[in-house]
Amino acid sequence: MTTSTLDHIVHLTPPGSVEETTKQFRELGFNVIPGGTHADGLTANALVILADHVYLELIWFTQPPEAYPPSSPTRRQREQHKWAARPPGWIDYAFLGNGVLEGTNRISDIINGRAATRLYADEVPGGRTRPDGEVLKWVISAPLKADSILPFFCGDVTDRRLRVPTEPSSNTHHPNSALGIAHIHLLVSAAAFTSTLKEISTVLGSQPLSSTDQEAKWQLSTLNGNQLRPPTLVLATPADEAQAQFVDSHSAPHIYEVGFYAGENGKEGSVTTPFGRVVWVV
Repeated sequence: MTTSTLDHIVHLTPPGSVEETTKQFRELGFNVIPGGTHADGLTANALVILADHVYLELIWFTQPPEAYPPSSPTRRQREQHKWAARPPGWIDYAFLGNGVLEGTNRISDIINGRAATRLYADEVPGGRTRPDGEVLKWVISAPLKADSILPFFCGDVTDRRLRVPTEPSSNTHHPNSALGIAHIHLLVSAAAFTSTLKEISTVLGSQPLSSTDQEAKWQLSTLNGNQLRPPTLVLATPADEAQAQFVDSHSAPHIYEVGFYAGENGKEGSVTTPFGRVVWVV
């Protein structure tokens, strides 16, 4: 099974920031559509769907931790959420899974079978309810380490088209001419580079297309990649002072920037979301 199909990229903003976040991304020229509330009630989202059928998940916690009663199960669940300690910005990315929760052919079994050590935890069910009441279900395969830069996998139980409504086609059209993902740029310390390279290669089931002592690149696939250039996953050590400061300010490896392919007369250069860096590739 292919384990290198990019599904979505997660962007976190402060609790309860749905209107502000939607406004920010629309000001950047993205078409933002409603998402819904996740099954645990702790998070909600809005979506930016691209023509390559990858989407941006604009996510936020519905409430800060102190909104829940002290020592309550919900309070503990909120405080222990894998994204609870992450600063706002690009916090995670997902590949497409196969929706298998039990038995053979689970994503976790496939990847752990390739590895010298166990990298992924057992699958867990997930889901959310859309504003129109449609209930979506999926299976999550996630790295064992909470601070890992490895992707998680989202495999649909219900039809993916319910989770990622690429129809009508206007959902994937953006005033800024964004067409698809050009790259995800991960930054790690020099000490973590070699081990992280090996782990990513294990997850993808392939070696980098190119690599040096400071940078490695893998080609990813998308569900609608026939007419668009494929995205690249870039793993690198800091190349300048700004990147060095970024690594120093994050306790774990992190997504430094996301690149977007832009159409003719589209955006150029770079902007911020304002929490995450965006680069336009013409």
